Amino acid sequence: MIQDLKVAKQEQDIGFYAGFVGASYFLGRTISVVPWGMFADKYGRKPCIMIILLSVIVFNTLFGLSTTYWMAIITRGLLGLLCGILGPIKAYASEVCRKEHQALGISLVTSSRSIALIIGPAIGGFLARPAKKYPNLFSEESIFGRFPYFLPCFVIPVLAAAAGVACIWLPETLHMYHDDKMEAIDKIGARVTDLDIEDGKAKKCGSGRMASTKSLLKNRQLMSAITLYCVFSLHDTTYLEIFSLWAVSSRKYQGLSLTSQDVGTVLAISGFGVLVYQLVIYPLLAKYAGLIKPFRSAVVLSILLLTTYPFMGRLYGVELKVLINIASLLKNMFAATITVVCNILQNTAVIQEQRGVANGISVTLMSIFKALANLLPFCRFSWAQKNITGLFLPGDHILFFMLNMVSVIGLSLTFKPFFSMTSVMK
Repeated sequence: MIQDLKVAKQEQDIGFYAGFVGASYFLGRTISVVPWGMFADKYGRKPCIMIILLSVIVFNTLFGLSTTYWMAIITRGLLGLLCGILGPIKAYASEVCRKEHQALGISLVTSSRSIALIIGPAIGGFLARPAKKYPNLFSEESIFGRFPYFLPCFVIPVLAAAAGVACIWLPETLHMYHDDKMEAIDKIGARVTDLDIEDGKAKKCGSGRMASTKSLLKNRQLMSAITLYCVFSLHDTTYLEIFSLWAVSSRKYQGLSLTSQDVGTVLAISGFGVLVYQLVIYPLLAKYAGLIKPFRSAVVLSILLLTTYPFMGRLYGVELKVLINIASLLKNMFAATITVVCNILQNTAVIQEQRGVANGISVTLMSIFKALANLLPFCRFSWAQKNITGLFLPGDHILFFMLNMVSVIGLSLTFKPFFSMTSVMK
């Protein structure tokens, strides 16, 4: 899309300009996500979700109709500003499930999001420029020919509209204290209510409807979980941005020279694999191995896997496609494990009345880190393409090396004295 908007003067600059479009969404979300969390805590999860789905329908459609670079940035920024759904959804998932099903509930949210981040690029790969890819179905004179990126952007509002209709039957969970189904969740809230920040011991305090943001920022267990979430969000966003660009870039820039359809296939297979993993395998893994051991194992295995990525450029044909599919599937399974654990730790560190705002703070900080992932030079593939002749870790080697350094930092933060689990997690 950036290439067709003709804002990049040379091929190596496409990733640079694409980074600002991606960052505009996260910057908009950074500003608005805490107010959305407050709205959800005061008026309920359901109305918040319905309003946000409406904004997706409007602004994602406008993004697909963008004819200039600045229109693309503005529509993505407005979408981020009005799309604070992640906080309320995570709070909802922790409230609607019994204690024994909480890992599965959070897994559904994070897996759906992980799958979306994989299937989304697949939709783009298959449906972008439909008049050129499928001339028998779409003519150059049609709206899909005049706006070559409108079709994939139109699919998302259609899905959002269907979700909006489904939300009519969505039960509200805010303050459902007398529902038998919420009994287990209430017990969790009672055990983790108001942690003593100084020595980590639980203590009792008032149960106000709207806890102050200041008190949440002093919750050591919450903030340590959010910090982990932010570090690995930076890693995952950078990886997702880099992977597609690296896969389709020319061999002369140390890429794989795959087509957008090839990348779409890889991401679709990964998405299906992650769905099966999070619905079937991970809940069993969490039940028998707990949360932290699989978390740390996923980080270590992810580091080892990314170390092999730069060497895949030496492969061709079927061998390359098979290995890149396996690597992508494993990488996204590891990322899903990490994300689920971070979300469970965040939601068990606060009581129900605090979850909307707590998740709002989490998404705000996470959005800042994701915006940095699009803006920092060492996180951009265009930077690597301009440094392919270095003697030490040239091009994509240093790019994946820096990704692994972020993972090492995150792994170190899972140990004491920085990291401390709640009594419920123990």
